Amino acid sequence: MASEPTSGAGAPATTADPGTQAPPPMRRVALSVLIGTTIEWYDFQLYGIAAALVIAPLYFPSADPLAGSLLAFSTFAIGFGARPIGGIILGHFGDRIGRKKMLVLSLTMMGFATFLMGVLPTYAQVGAWAPVFMVLLRLVQGFGVGGEWGGAVLTAVEYASPRKRGLYGSLPQIGVPAGLVLSTLIFLLVSQLPEQQFMAWGWRIPFLVSIVLVVVGLVVRLRLRETPVFEKVRERKEEQRAPLVTAIRAYPKQILLAIGSMVSTGAYYYIVNTYALSYAASAKTMDRASLLTAIMISGVVACAALPYFGSMSERFGRRRMILIGLAAMAVWIYPTILAVASGNFALVVGAYVVGAIFFSVSYGPQATFIVEMFDARVRFSAASTSFQLGVLLGGALAPIIAASLVRATGTVISVAVYVCLVSLLSLGCVLGVSRAALARGSADLDSV
Repeated sequence: MASEPTSGAGAPATTADPGTQAPPPMRRVALSVLIGTTIEWYDFQLYGIAAALVIAPLYFPSADPLAGSLLAFSTFAIGFGARPIGGIILGHFGDRIGRKKMLVLSLTMMGFATFLMGVLPTYAQVGAWAPVFMVLLRLVQGFGVGGEWGGAVLTAVEYASPRKRGLYGSLPQIGVPAGLVLSTLIFLLVSQLPEQQFMAWGWRIPFLVSIVLVVVGLVVRLRLRETPVFEKVRERKEEQRAPLVTAIRAYPKQILLAIGSMVSTGAYYYIVNTYALSYAASAKTMDRASLLTAIMISGVVACAALPYFGSMSERFGRRRMILIGLAAMAVWIYPTILAVASGNFALVVGAYVVGAIFFSVSYGPQATFIVEMFDARVRFSAASTSFQLGVLLGGALAPIIAASLVRATGTVISVAVYVCLVSLLSLGCVLGVSRAALARGSADLDSV
């Protein structure tokens, strides 16, 4: 099968100029990206699980169960609202002063916000201040993770050799399911406590232990040097005063299409991994531990599948693979939702595992695909903003829309219809990205 233009030939981007310090080995770059993004997504997704299980009764106790869930998912969505802001601001400084500094800052912000969630008093202890503080910490979480993705992806891709960008660009994507596996595993363990102890203090443990993971991540990231691509931008004095403004003027179509390409990814992911927990509990189709186990198994599968499909995008083309993955998710959401509604554990595990593979076909190459749309002067701002706005539109509202659809229609199949339509929208956006635009972005990376 003919390959689409995803990268050019030439010397690896990591080749140092004579007389300069040798670049770090790619294993250190990979470790920094993988550990950091895993910790960030562990922190961010802890709240998603907690929103489905404990936030509503502990922080919105006066509301009826369904209204409480909607309020909890609203605070979950607030974190997504902060992500584009984080992407814009940290992206701005990432294009102005460097990728590494923003990687360290985003991890620090996320870690401390998550730790403070673990010590936050409940509504019963401080009244209305409890949800207010929770919302503020969620905003800090969203801001931090908004800058994390762009910094991690650019660090991986801008260090990688031309024919390994798909592989290294998939490493930050692994952080999403890896963080999900860790957060789900620890919640699964603490959920074995008696209900009273779990609700009183057990749910706080996953938030508190994150501070240890953050320290490990910071040690690794502080040892990393700036990417050779940004060093070249700085050497040429090409830093932009307002990189996002420059990007919007230069790449208006690519930014819109990149945003649209991410909408379905966010919707699918947060429907099956966040909303499904709430639905299964309210409909009494599955117990909490069983569904958490299925989610964790699917996360392990995705961790293995993402680098494989990221690497395969060098052979078959990133655009083609993303289209295949989106089409598969548009169809597979139906058996997945029906499996959760059936309450059959074996069906749920099977549906989630197959879904994780389809998700990985699309999500594995997606980071490199977006990065290759833009040039180095504005790449952090343009890629970060596009990704975060797409996930905001797809992921933040997905649990709220799903809960509202089930309430309005009386059937969970309406949720599958919604995800299917959103997937078709993203598929159209990916089709709209020209091969020529991807080739230009790839050539810009090759020029270093």
